[in-house]
Amino acid sequence: MCEGGINDGQMRLAVGMVNDSLALAQQWLEQLHHLADHGHRTKTSAELAQVTVMLGEAREKLDAAADALAVADDDVTVERL
Repeated sequence: MCEGGINDGQMRLAVGMVNDSLALAQQWLEQLHHLADHGHRTKTSAELAQVTVMLGEAREKLDAAADALAVADDDVTVERL
């Protein structure tokens, strides 16, 4: 994969799979946050809410990384002979 460049489609799919797994973790954490909040565990609820926000930010960065795949940082071209 590295010798002749990367396959943008494969990389985009891999980033998407990681994003999907983080989305699932984010949903679970939101549920735990609400459970802790309803159980009057204020500190736990606040910590879980912060982690949920961080996962959202991480997912935004993954989206940006996937979008940036279309832009090459160098002028390398690959020719098949």
